[in-house]
Amino acid sequence: MSHEHYRRGRNWFSAMGVLFCVMGGIVLIQQLLIWGIDFVVDFLFNGEITNEKISMAMLLFGIFMIGLGFRKHEQPE
Repeated sequence: MSHEHYRRGRNWFSAMGVLFCVMGGIVLIQQLLIWGIDFVVDFLFNGEITNEKISMAMLLFGIFMIGLGFRKHEQPE
């Protein structure tokens, strides 16, 4: 790949963002299958730090990282 042509989205930020989204999604789906929707919602909105809150934070951070990967880069002239 030449350094003159920049491929958007194919970088470290996008890869890590996808990784965080996949890991957070797997944990949320696992908790939904084990506990059900009503318990997961209760765990999401209670006052304690729970696995579901960390999974949601991982999803949000992953989306943020993907957004950083798609930002406009300055092209050298």
